Amino acid sequence: MPPAPPAATTPSPAGLQGGGPLSIQPLKGWHLPLLQDGDYDDLIPLLQRALLLQGPERLLHSLAPRPSLAPDVLVAHRDPQQPLGVVVSERFNRSGSCWQLQHLRSGAACLQAGEAGRMAIEAALVRAAIQRSRGAASWIATSASCDSVRLAALRQLGFQPLRRETLWRWEPPAEADQLDPSSVPSELQLTRLNRRSASNLWQLEQAVLPAQLRQLLDRSVDDLLDQSEQPSLMLVDANRRQAVAGARRLRLGQRPVVEIELSLHPGWGHLLGAPLQLLLEQAAAGAAQVLVRCDNLDAERAAWLQDLGMAPEGEEVLMARSVWRRHAPQQTQAMAQRLEAVLGQLQPRQRPIPTPLGR
Repeated sequence: MPPAPPAATTPSPAGLQGGGPLSIQPLKGWHLPLLQDGDYDDLIPLLQRALLLQGPERLLHSLAPRPSLAPDVLVAHRDPQQPLGVVVSERFNRSGSCWQLQHLRSGAACLQAGEAGRMAIEAALVRAAIQRSRGAASWIATSASCDSVRLAALRQLGFQPLRRETLWRWEPPAEADQLDPSSVPSELQLTRLNRRSASNLWQLEQAVLPAQLRQLLDRSVDDLLDQSEQPSLMLVDANRRQAVAGARRLRLGQRPVVEIELSLHPGWGHLLGAPLQLLLEQAAAGAAQVLVRCDNLDAERAAWLQDLGMAPEGEEVLMARSVWRRHAPQQTQAMAQRLEAVLGQLQPRQRPIPTPLGR
């Protein structure tokens, strides 16, 4: 992780009375005892991991510039003894071109300030996180569709909604009630996700994602493997050698329950039935309950999931934004002078290279 810049300070947000300006600092060890309340209980293991990795990350970054592997945590407060909010950000892909807001949490003192105070503090946290990730070209964030305050704050920071998904809670059938693999059409092969087959599922997910979101995520095959767990399966057309349907088990994130991302190629809608149900059952093996993600625009698939006995758990909005940074002007005159000096030693009788006019 690159060396932390000095703590950012902003004017006191509206709705928070008294005290000095808002201060935003990277997570330190003394912050943990102050975050031991109900607002941050589920974040404590993640915060402890981030603290433990800070030292090794700085050492590795001093040896060779590289994207950070540890989550970046910032804490906002006016009074050091009373944290107002926490933001946890993490790179979404290996290259570090896309980062995600993993958690954005407001404390009780922030919530008491009303919507204006909460929006100001959360906006300051997100803005500071974006400024710290100098190599990122895009950012993504998810929010519940009913959280109007969070959505408004993200919109003010340049995030635009690109996808809406419904989460369906499902209790998979017992092992004895699962479908027979022979229900899959003969031209399709049931394939597990591994390094050899990952490119097929990657191509399928690229095909079903909106073009703008696909460009912002900038996800590679290795990123797909990093973000998946076993069992994850797909149906591969043996003749065309491409995946036409997939059920990918996501790595545990903000929820302790298993999440499955269901993908279906637009030209293979007739698989909506026993073949897709088999994929879901195989991917949900060993789990008492799972959450299945479904795009809100796919009404036919939503009706089919409901026929399987699933109940809608909630709706999430995936938002994204690009990051444009101003590059420092190149020192053309100094570069030309250094090049002239090097070439002058090799060919002393040659005429010097012309240099640009300037001061």
